[in-house]
Amino acid sequence: MIDLDGFRPNVGIILCNKERRLFWGRRVGQNAWQFPQGGIQGDETPEQAMFRELEEEVGLRPEQVQLLGCTSRWLRYRLPKRFIRRHCGPVCIGQKQIWFMLRVNCEETAFCLDATDKPEFDQWRWVKYWQPLREVVYFKRRVYLHALQELAPLLYPDGLPTAQPRPKAAAPVAQPVVAQSAQGPA
Repeated sequence: MIDLDGFRPNVGIILCNKERRLFWGRRVGQNAWQFPQGGIQGDETPEQAMFRELEEEVGLRPEQVQLLGCTSRWLRYRLPKRFIRRHCGPVCIGQKQIWFMLRVNCEETAFCLDATDKPEFDQWRWVKYWQPLREVVYFKRRVYLHALQELAPLLYPDGLPTAQPRPKAAAPVAQPVVAQSAQGPA
């Protein structure tokens, strides 16, 4: 599914433990780390897609996590031009994502990265809250920043954790897009 603007609906999953550390997965065969994420199928709600992706990518079922919350709107990022496949239609220029914050309520032995025939991750580790901003691929950085900022109060009700890095400005990155009325912002 690609929307009329060229964005693929997607969910992102920020999975935390009791120590407020975040699950950080390494993509199979690459030195690229990210949060679990995946596309929303036509007959799914974002929440249903999130639970399906969680089981496919991490091996956890809904009863093994606690849903803490999600972002209030779609967050969008554009793919760099070299990653856009123009030979197949409809053309996807990026992803729009709803991000979910979950807390693990099971043992780590329940994690299973090869629950499907095509695993997404071959390694994982727990990281400090802001560390993903230093390691994620550059074109996803602003979306990660926005999701982490918006969802932080779910883990840190008394204030955001310190040492929040600023995203590097080495390459242009799309800001999260907010739908506005025809009259513009209020």
